[in-house]
Amino acid sequence: MRAFACVLFACGLLSPDASDGEPAAAVAEFHSALSAGDAAAAEALLAPDAIVLESGSVESRAEYLAQHLAADIEFARGVAQTRSGERVVVHGDVAWVSASTRAEGEIRGRSVHSAGAELIVLVRSPDGWRIRAIHWSSHPLTKAPAPQPSAPTGSP
Repeated sequence: MRAFACVLFACGLLSPDASDGEPAAAVAEFHSALSAGDAAAAEALLAPDAIVLESGSVESRAEYLAQHLAADIEFARGVAQTRSGERVVVHGDVAWVSASTRAEGEIRGRSVHSAGAELIVLVRSPDGWRIRAIHWSSHPLTKAPAPQPSAPTGSP
């Protein structure tokens, strides 16, 4: 059976699952490129047929690069963001990385205090893992109301 698996692997019909770290590293590299303002590095990680879903719309790779990438770079550079609960699933040459996000800061005079979710789908290519789809969603967090002074008790 092992010999048969080796033949399938050699013919390209079976591929070993990558370690969880490889797709996660590509996602981290994409986020680092945005934070560094490196549009070329971010673009290089997007597959030719990549799509980006955000704010109820779907953008092709070309639309994202022309219309949205600069704003994402500005946001990544100006607003503190954290990702948590990252989950990586690898199935052959496809992987998806999901995480929860939080953003705190100010951009263009607007306060940002939000929570969100991110799903990035990647495929293994000869050049490494490339992003085929990104889905970002977020919602504003409401700050807890300030405590109210308690009413005096007892009689004067």
